[in-house]
Amino acid sequence: MFRRERSIPLRGSAAALCNNLSVLQLPARNLTHFGVVHGPSAQLLSAAPEGVPLAQRQLHAKEGAGVSPPLITQIHWCVLPFRVLLVLTSHRGIQMYESDGSVMVYWHALDAGDASLVQAVFARGIAASGHYICVGTWSGRVLVFDIPTKGPNIVLSEELARHQTPISDIATEPAQGQDCMADTVTADDSGLLCVWRSGPKFKLLTQIPGFGVPCSSVQLWQGTVAAGYGNGQVRLYEASTGSIHVQIDAHARAICALDLAPEVGKLLSAAEDTFIHIWKLSRSPEDGCIEVEHCHGECVPDTQLCGARFCDPSGSSFAVTGYDLAEILRFSSVR
Repeated sequence: MFRRERSIPLRGSAAALCNNLSVLQLPARNLTHFGVVHGPSAQLLSAAPEGVPLAQRQLHAKEGAGVSPPLITQIHWCVLPFRVLLVLTSHRGIQMYESDGSVMVYWHALDAGDASLVQAVFARGIAASGHYICVGTWSGRVLVFDIPTKGPNIVLSEELARHQTPISDIATEPAQGQDCMADTVTADDSGLLCVWRSGPKFKLLTQIPGFGVPCSSVQLWQGTVAAGYGNGQVRLYEASTGSIHVQIDAHARAICALDLAPEVGKLLSAAEDTFIHIWKLSRSPEDGCIEVEHCHGECVPDTQLCGARFCDPSGSSFAVTGYDLAEILRFSSVR
């Protein structure tokens, strides 16, 4: 069971974008950072466990070429083995900051040369894998940036070109050392999933075809891909083969966010039907298939949800954002 905790006030609501919440826990300082975007700006908030906001910062998208300010599409903390970077994507480019948002260390402008006159140009989908940061684009390409241990000498090392429609989300998990280990999944607006092994050259391991519905959010856990779709379904696939384990008719409307608590295998799903659900994933000891148990459901009435994240790796608390909701809702487990 989870109960509602003290919410964190926002200066404005979250934009109606999928995956519109990023969370970074700092156990050493007993703090949690939250990031939310709306229009041309992003809000960064730091809060103590009891929910008292301690600091706020606003970031704006770099102007680039153009008259109107660019709209931000996503913000996400990328935890690398040796540093943490805050990555912000927009209709003009990709910005990378130190973790507190105080210093911008890198700016990559998007090239609109391949876009038609009626095609929107944007970046969306952010994840870290090893010492790389992957960012998706409107063209279906995934940009892979090689991140140094410190400093601004970030290099665009590779472009992955297996998707034909805009990237919607990217998920990663630490590789376990096996040669064939899948550690990166990219998803697009057609529902296609591509499973990769990261490295100096990313290797495509398998493709999981779509079925006419966008995949809005994706996660990766112990070789299992969890994908949330525009029809409210959550599907669990074997990453190495692409075979489906489980199909869950989880929500009545489009899913806007998935998240995983890696220590315990809990999966969080949130959708436009105002519901948040928590599922427990486990592998059957007999045949290795994924089993799913529903653990909790929560409703935020009259709210178009747009972001949801666990606030700790054990899944004992989570946070939710919604369009036209000027606060971050927080829930924690009842012990």
